[in-house]
Amino acid sequence: MKTFRIAVLPGDGIGPEVMQEAGKVLDVVAERAAVRFERTEGLVGGISYDTYGTPLTDAVLQMAAQSDAVLLGAMGGPKWEPLDYSVRPERGLLGLRAGLGLFANLRPVRVFDDLIDASPLRPEIIRGIDLVIVRELTGDVYFGEPRGVRVEKGERIGVNTMIYSETEIRRIAKVGFELARKRRKKLLSVDKANVLETTELWRTVTTEVGRDYPDVELSHMYVDNCAMQLIRNPGQFDVIVTTNLFGDILSDEASMLTGSMGMLPSASQGEKTAMYEPIHGSAPDIAGKNLANPIAMILSTAMMLRLSLGMATEADLVEKAVREVLKAGFRTGDIRQPGTTVVGTAEMGDRIARQVGALMA
Repeated sequence: MKTFRIAVLPGDGIGPEVMQEAGKVLDVVAERAAVRFERTEGLVGGISYDTYGTPLTDAVLQMAAQSDAVLLGAMGGPKWEPLDYSVRPERGLLGLRAGLGLFANLRPVRVFDDLIDASPLRPEIIRGIDLVIVRELTGDVYFGEPRGVRVEKGERIGVNTMIYSETEIRRIAKVGFELARKRRKKLLSVDKANVLETTELWRTVTTEVGRDYPDVELSHMYVDNCAMQLIRNPGQFDVIVTTNLFGDILSDEASMLTGSMGMLPSASQGEKTAMYEPIHGSAPDIAGKNLANPIAMILSTAMMLRLSLGMATEADLVEKAVREVLKAGFRTGDIRQPGTTVVGTAEMGDRIARQVGALMA
């Protein structure tokens, strides 16, 4: 029996709840596929700070690095906002990305036919949407130096440095081109090259990389125009590659095309270990109330099966199970529609897990 080592980091807020539902799906897959998922749990984020005084311990980072894949729930919340930036829960996420060498975040955006009415946009605009945003993770204003708040001439000045090296741009561009090559062979690079020298370099290097992919159609777009086009005509996009800052904003905007951030998974990839997480936050206002939508966490688990564990068939079945449960009319509160049955976090997880079992029987 093949064994896969998975680091499980539930995090804060609704993280543990949605992670529990993903675990139900993994249990069914393990039983039906005759594999073993050796899951080791660790604390990260706010709960880690409360326990150890740091949002990410060396022990948890080492555990993650020695795993075949990492599953992350969510982290952060208002409780920890008064803390210094250096120990806020979000530093745990950045620490994981840096420590594991995760430089590419993949965020697929697909609209389920049975959820078209849950989107704030008209059905004819969003029907059939299937795009992926590739976000660079290790550069930009999130990591650039100098940074911070200082006092000059009697007033406070905030500084963050947008910085990218040619190597970083070339590396993420290749990820975008390789992904586009497997899809519809269209890659859009998003920048602000008309006013930011950093992204002028981004555009130049991405164009150079494109010469090695003559079969992929490369185009460029300014980030403000892209933000508008995602609402105006999202169907025009296939693969979008962009910077850390722009990708952070655009991917959250794109998530609302589906009607809820609770529907979208993501994968953060590096040279070795990859990390999988839903794009939603910790939602502390509904934590512990059996209200959270676990679908994004379950779909993130499907991405893990496909991309890290080589179980593409099983991943397809997990995604099919989600579609069939939605088609049967079951919804969590965030995607409720007239005529559907609203269920809690646990029941949604149970129904998807049972459907996975039936499909794999």
